[in-house]
Formats: sequence, C-alpha cells, structure tokens
Amino acid sequence: MKGFKRYRIALASMLLLGATMLAIQPAASAKPKPIGTNARAAALIDVSSGRILYSSNGDQSMRIASLTKIMTAIVAIDHGKLDDKVKTGKRAVGKEGSSIYLQLGEEMTLENMLYGLMLRSGNDAATAIAEHVGGSEEGFVHLMNEKARFLNMKHSQFKNPHGLDEEGHYSSANDLAVLTAYALKNKTFARIVGTREKKVPNPHEKWDYTWPNKNKMLAMYEGADGVKTGYTKKSLRCLVSSATRNGQQLAAVTINDSDDWNDHKNLLDWGYANYPLQKLASKGQTIAGYPFALGQGFSYPLELDEQDSIHTSLVLIDPKSTDYALGERGSLNWYLKGEKIGSTPVFEAGSHRLKDDADE
Repeated sequence: MKGFKRYRIALASMLLLGATMLAIQPAASAKPKPIGTNARAAALIDVSSGRILYSSNGDQSMRIASLTKIMTAIVAIDHGKLDDKVKTGKRAVGKEGSSIYLQLGEEMTLENMLYGLMLRSGNDAATAIAEHVGGSEEGFVHLMNEKARFLNMKHSQFKNPHGLDEEGHYSSANDLAVLTAYALKNKTFARIVGTREKKVPNPHEKWDYTWPNKNKMLAMYEGADGVKTGYTKKSLRCLVSSATRNGQQLAAVTINDSDDWNDHKNLLDWGYANYPLQKLASKGQTIAGYPFALGQGFSYPLELDEQDSIHTSLVLIDPKSTDYALGERGSLNWYLKGEKIGSTPVFEAGSHRLKDDADE
C-alpha cells in the first residue's frame, strides 16, 4: 500500500506482556548432550516451528532413494484431485523396484494410488501419478523442482518421481527435513503416511488389495505418525520418521544408515528431552503499556539455557491503513539470540478478530 508505514518498538523481554509469561518446563539439562548416528547424513526438525534441532552433514547432496516420494506425494496432493481416476500407462507397468503391481490400463483413484505410493513405495504408482498430475513424467518432475525452489531446498534436484538411482537426482538431510515439515502440515499427507494398513478395491479379483505400511517406526515408537522408508543399492538405507508427543511433532531424517530404526528412536528421544516445545504466549494476552492483545499464541522449541535469550519487538502499522480500520495494530516479532524466529499479529484489545479462531 502506498504511503504505508510501520513503526518498530523494541520490548526488552517477554515480562512486558500484560499477563505473566507462561511457565516454561525445564529441559533435562542446560545444554543437550551430544548425539550421533550411523548415517552419512542426518537431521532432526521441529515440525511446527521449522527449527532444525540436529544436523550432521545436513547440507550434503546425496542419493535419497524412495524418500523422493515425499515430494511426489505432496506435489500430487497440491496439484491433483484425490477422487480423480488415475489410469496406468505403459511407462508405469512393470517399473523396476518396489511395486503395487498395477496392470496396463488399470484405474484407481489418486488418493488410493497415493496410499500405494507411500505405504508400499510403489514405483509404478509414482510413475502413474506423475503422468496423471503432470501430464507427463517430465512435466511432473518440473513441478517437483518448482516446489523445491519454493521451499528453498538449495541442495536438491529431482529427475524422477520414484527415486530410482539417476545421475543428477539428489537431496540433503536438511532439505528433506524442511520438505517433511511442510508436507506434514497437509492433513491428507499426514493421514496417508500415518496409516498402518490400507485396503483398496481390486478390479481383478473378489478380494481387496491389502497394503501394510513398510515403515516399522509406526509400531516401534510411541507417537510415531510417519513418514517414508527408502533403499537402493547406491543410496543404501534411507528413512524419514515423525512422531508426536505432548503436542510436539518432530521429524528425523537419515541417509545411508545401517541402523536407522534405532538411530531414529534415539534422535526423537533426544529431541523431546532437550528441545521441548515451550508455550511463550497465549492468544488474547495483552501487552503492558498498550491497549493491544496477541492475535494468536506462540510456541517454540528451546534448550534450557536459551530461555533468557528470547526477545520481542512490536511493529505498529499506519493508523490510516485498512488493516488498522479492521482492528489490526501490527505484529509482535520474536527473536532468539538476535535471530527472528516468528511473528504474531497484534489487535486492539477486545477486537472481534480475537474471537474468530481458537488459540492453537
């Protein structure tokens, strides 16, 4: 908006909020104990905030096998229609590697095809989905790389929708963590990858297809709710897992890991123990000295010794703006050790806008 102005007011600490800052649960220790894995590359991310809690060789571009299908699934969900009928073409039938054994001309809804993609890692399903959603496999790969750029996945490039080894097809542990956090916020994606077994109509027989999920973490780890396994002779064992405990969802990534199940359990345990999600403010909480209240709550995963390093700044908007007339007064920006970690909208105290949505 022309002539739009913003005014920034630094707030020394969260104690300037009108209500007392919510109590922070102490972590196990002031500084997390070091942790390692057997992987060539690994990462751990807090899904809601996007904060990467652990990274080892996280920006190294590597072969990722069927972890590719995380991108395939979210692109298909974003661009396709779940009830569309996907017809299996010649390029999909008999695709090497893992398969759901589609037959030429076989039709299945895109939603059911996605279950075959993510639970059974069907390379035939990946190809059929790509041709349906993208018009061709090449067109779909373009959408995959477009999404990678949107998510700022600087160490990734996709050449196919299934993850079979191909020169120039790669990603990194950190990029996959960012992608997974994005995908898990999609309810359809989260529902599919958290499913332990799926039955799908079989057009060739009287019985349904039955697809158990290859991801053993769903049964091995309390709160596990995703995501994807992967393996080729060149990439070796790859795994992305997610779990939710006490309202906090974490996702772990390992590439080329001979002991991935145990490493993921240890990484997730370490994350919950050392970076619990801290609720720093609630929706409707007022700001001392101003007739303002927060439009939403704010939570962030913190180490114990980081709790005194949270600061905020209040950014006010032009009183002549349309947003101001609608009750908005600006935003409260949140910083950890000087680095911005989030922002919450600020409204006139008592504004109807504060009653529109429940606090997250």
